[in-house]
Amino acid sequence: MQPRHLFILATAAGAWLGHANPFVQLPLAALLLPAGLMVLGQNAESAREAFKQAWLAGSLAALGCLYWVYWPVEHFGGVNWLLALPVPVLLSLAMGVYFGLFGLGAHLASRRLTELTGLFFLGVTWTLMEMAVATLLSGFPWLTLSAAFVPWTIIVLPAAYIGAYGLSGVLALIACGALLARASRPCALVSGLAALLVLGGGWLHLRADAEDSPPRTVAIVQGNIDQSVKWDASYQMSTVARYVDLSRKIQISANPSLIVWPETAMPFYFQDDSPLRKPVFDFLSSTNATLILGAPAYKRGLGDYTLFNRAYLLDGSGAAPTWYDKEHLVPFGEYMPLPSWLPLDKLVNGVGDFAPGHDQKALLSGGLAMGMLVCYEAIFPGLAQERVSQGANILVIISNDAWFGATSAPMQHLNLTALRAIEQGRWIVRSTNTGISAFIDPLGRIHRAGPQFVPLAAAWQVHPRSQTTVYHKIYRPLLACAGLLALVFAVLLFLGGKTPFRNRNKT
Repeated sequence: MQPRHLFILATAAGAWLGHANPFVQLPLAALLLPAGLMVLGQNAESAREAFKQAWLAGSLAALGCLYWVYWPVEHFGGVNWLLALPVPVLLSLAMGVYFGLFGLGAHLASRRLTELTGLFFLGVTWTLMEMAVATLLSGFPWLTLSAAFVPWTIIVLPAAYIGAYGLSGVLALIACGALLARASRPCALVSGLAALLVLGGGWLHLRADAEDSPPRTVAIVQGNIDQSVKWDASYQMSTVARYVDLSRKIQISANPSLIVWPETAMPFYFQDDSPLRKPVFDFLSSTNATLILGAPAYKRGLGDYTLFNRAYLLDGSGAAPTWYDKEHLVPFGEYMPLPSWLPLDKLVNGVGDFAPGHDQKALLSGGLAMGMLVCYEAIFPGLAQERVSQGANILVIISNDAWFGATSAPMQHLNLTALRAIEQGRWIVRSTNTGISAFIDPLGRIHRAGPQFVPLAAAWQVHPRSQTTVYHKIYRPLLACAGLLALVFAVLLFLGGKTPFRNRNKT
């Protein structure tokens, strides 16, 4: 095997080791991806070759992290394993295009910009790349570089100022600058200063953080209902009984003011007056707690029904429930894109295609204003931004990570969720069907993370917050700034050509 091929494999392996995986996570290894892609782009003989090599390395990196996509497709999509195996490969090849473009950008920068200007270009490009991944074709921002560092709290805290994507760009700049240090003293200085700013900013944010509101005891309930039987009518009453029983136990031991059940915890239409929902209301009438639960819902139209993935807020007073309908739906899981073209069944059993909710507000209970996010929505910064803008003083996430099985996806999902807590400065209460249920504080620290595949009822004290982070305040100006920087660097690349990188890193 040629040295270049080994280098490509090492670049990809860095992403796999850096992000959560079933063996050991080494966050610092994630920086091998942007650094390796830069080197591949710089040393390629042509722009086409730069894109090709970076695309291959990025595709392998994505495949190492996203292999788990095979599991829901094969186990819940009714797809033969021979047809399911190529699905994560195809997804990774598509994700690799973004990394290929980053390598192409590194190639052009090395020939048209100075080392220092090129370094800033690469940092901005990485940020823009992650923003594009989150936006185009419904968005899938799963491989956010900064998410790899969630276990190292101090490093991810600057997301409270520049967001997860901005922090990813700074981390990419640090990694690329470290490699350029031998050829450029200014790049070494900028890389070192950026690293000190990340650590210093994180330390200052950690020291300045303080709670200024009384705590509220909140409970999460994890029913651990097998996804393969969840929608079977013969299991519905036992599912209700399990959630009620777990909730009674945690109510007795911790007396929470709010109890949170997962996404579609109730696998039936909870709005219908059926015997299935009676045990829930009987429980609520015996306690002073309010309850959030997930269930499918529908609205009648002219001869048809519109379905929603809904989170209900209920209490024992007899008042009409309020709810949140999921806005950002999962393609192939909650709706089928291009159904006449793609010969696949939807992965959700028991219900048809969902429709997105609109004009969602915080769910109110006493002094809590709960910004709701359902499952996949937690990986999108803009949705958490909207919830806080609508007055949410805590974020509540209900999810069904049973789709992922015993893979690295649940921990990856949890790490991405922690970034939302930091960006918005809000406590997060996260309840999932099979795990990982947890409480996350505004510093991104994960508390009381329950084990997977066991029933669980756990309580924690959270603090509602009204103050907002710097990132929340400058969210829209940051987007405008990113667009402006993209335009500036595009002009520089077009006009450049006389001051290339003097020395390149060789593989």
